[in-house]
Amino acid sequence: MEKAILHDREYDFISIIWEVEPIASGELTKICEKRLGWKRTTTYTVLKKLCDKGILQNQNTIVTSCLKKQQVQRYESKRLIERMFDNSLPAFIASFMDHRKLTKEEAEQLKEMIAAYEDGDDHD
Repeated sequence: MEKAILHDREYDFISIIWEVEPIASGELTKICEKRLGWKRTTTYTVLKKLCDKGILQNQNTIVTSCLKKQQVQRYESKRLIERMFDNSLPAFIASFMDHRKLTKEEAEQLKEMIAAYEDGDDHD
């Protein structure tokens, strides 16, 4: 998925598609105009670029994603931790917690996730 690096606006664009797919490209241009302030030509340019990367598909003017949101999130989070935190998950979490206090519910969710990982639950 190396070629699947998304810039912020591309991620905003594909997020719209994940919400409403399958969607006619004409309808997509209207949504992008409202939500992103894009002209029709901008929408089609970004659509073509993401189709060329194999991230989206536009068949008979119907747009669908080739990647699930979770796949992109995994890739982007892995890339962020590698690039910004020397591939250290604890360093990433420490940085995150410097700026935001966890709620009790979030702390409990994290504990459950770690316990499930340690127990060998499927986490791929």
